[in-house]
Amino acid sequence: MQRDYSLLGENGRNAVETGLAAAEWYHSDVSRKDMKALMKRSDGPALRDTAILYGLMFCFALAGIALWPSLWSLPFWLAYGVLYGSASDSRWHECGHGTAFRTPLMNDVVYHISSFMMVRNPYTWRWSHARHHTDTYIIGRDPELLMMRPPALVSIVINFFGLIDAYNGWARMCLHASGKLHPEEACYVPEVEAKKVIHVARIWVVIYAATGALALILWSILPLMVIGLPRLYGAWHHVMTGVLQHGGLAEDVLDHRLNTRTVYMNRISRFIYLDMNYHVEHHMFPMVPYYRLAQLHALIKDDLPVPSPSIYAAFKEMLPVLRRQVTDHNFFLKRELPASAQPYRDAFHTVLP
Repeated sequence: MQRDYSLLGENGRNAVETGLAAAEWYHSDVSRKDMKALMKRSDGPALRDTAILYGLMFCFALAGIALWPSLWSLPFWLAYGVLYGSASDSRWHECGHGTAFRTPLMNDVVYHISSFMMVRNPYTWRWSHARHHTDTYIIGRDPELLMMRPPALVSIVINFFGLIDAYNGWARMCLHASGKLHPEEACYVPEVEAKKVIHVARIWVVIYAATGALALILWSILPLMVIGLPRLYGAWHHVMTGVLQHGGLAEDVLDHRLNTRTVYMNRISRFIYLDMNYHVEHHMFPMVPYYRLAQLHALIKDDLPVPSPSIYAAFKEMLPVLRRQVTDHNFFLKRELPASAQPYRDAFHTVLP
């Protein structure tokens, strides 16, 4: 049976009627004392990581400009692109939760900068992500459901160059700038936010127009290498980590251990990704700041599936599942729990026939 992933379709209505929407999720046991300590926010770690990020971006862009158009500039643009087109994704995410900094203004500033780099309207996407956490991979309810069945494998590969995400972002930006919202956005964006959505989009159009005009005046793509194009050539890391979050796992379940994957990663990827590789932990307890997720993992790991030991191992596990889902839309990987874990409970999930 073909799944209808549209937020305006029958599957979404069924999710509401059957109680899957905005339902109670399974959570591993964490003491009140431990959770209070884990949820404590601090400006220090995020200030450090933000300074490193923007400092590196400035240095890489400066070197790229100085060496332009020599091929010696290429490594610097590639590094700049990953920070612009991938590290901004995790900053958008964490600051959108309001957990990166203790100071709300700092979260808002980095959130808006990152939203611009990722071409995600800061107002529509804040509500989109709230729905993603409320109804994670519930068909017809999750607006950020990336890996559908059957999986569009060609599109996933193309998106490693940002072509689909960025195109959709720029198209949506133009729609908003014209004074309209997409019909699906009306499902989760309050009407009072509409003016903010449109206002931001129009500011962005002006910035892109000015960048394009400068490129024409200089008769060089150099300005676009700084603003705009990095969303394409730097997207590969955030797409790589993004598909691992839920790819090949269960849909329409109420236990994040079934639909979300934790992956051990190298330190560079963890910096780019802001420790979102601890993704089961993040979905169970989304108000825990990224710099405490490793501590949270240590507390609850005996109640979770064994994490994938590396990015390579995670893809090795996921890709055969995606290939099978091309023809078998009901197939998914049910990750095994250790003997120490609470079992998957029928009260918290529904397994598709």
